[in-house]
Amino acid sequence: MNSTSTLSQSIFCQMLMVLLVSGNLFSCREKQIKTTKEQTVTLASEQNGFKHIFDGSSLTNWKGNSTYWRAENGTIIGEITPETLLKANTFLIYKDELNDFELKTEFRISESGNSGINYRSELLDTIPYALRGYQADIDGKQRYTGQNYEERKRTTLAYRGEKVAISSQDNAEKPASLQTNIKNNAWQSRVVTASLGHIDSLRNKINSDWNEAHLIIKGNRLQHYINGVLMSDVTDNDTINRKASGFLGMQVHVGPPMKVEYRNIRLKNL
Repeated sequence: MNSTSTLSQSIFCQMLMVLLVSGNLFSCREKQIKTTKEQTVTLASEQNGFKHIFDGSSLTNWKGNSTYWRAENGTIIGEITPETLLKANTFLIYKDELNDFELKTEFRISESGNSGINYRSELLDTIPYALRGYQADIDGKQRYTGQNYEERKRTTLAYRGEKVAISSQDNAEKPASLQTNIKNNAWQSRVVTASLGHIDSLRNKINSDWNEAHLIIKGNRLQHYINGVLMSDVTDNDTINRKASGFLGMQVHVGPPMKVEYRNIRLKNL
């Protein structure tokens, strides 16, 4: 082997070492950037006070009928099939009772679907996994999405596009039963104080694919946002029937086969 060949090999080895070191540095730099971004996202989420309450792969901290609820590909799925038609609405229920909070989640629902997010709700003794209380309504045909409907109680409190005050029910005004104060599936002791927009115009703000629901529940004021747009706003002055705390849960409703999905579920206690 001559000296020229030895020199060439030496230069080649030095260049190879530079490339290997550069490659490792680049790989490390990529990993560092990726880690920094992940840390930044996590830190920002924690600073805003929101915490994820669904781990993306299991129903840990949630209770429901496994015939209808499962975790899959980063989503919570509620599904009714032709073989599993329901006789009563059923819920996937979060472990903790909540009072004042904000909730953000993304949802997608089939056209025939009927669902909703219940909050400050009571567990029923007579029906497994059933809730009674406030609900941010969600449906596939977008007829009700965003409204405030009280499950198994006062029915519709605010339609989409309404800012409402619920009248106080003292002992003198209290009806003999809830049913006597319900007409056309709406609570009669409610006053529309302002318009948030026409019900059909607001419908155009709702997508046929993924949407974000944002609930701000503080004191006796209950606000439902869809995709950043305020859809209903209720001030509940009914000290007899309102609830200050209770359970959170997602619903699948009696009816035809359907599918609803929830992901990126974040909660902030106020």
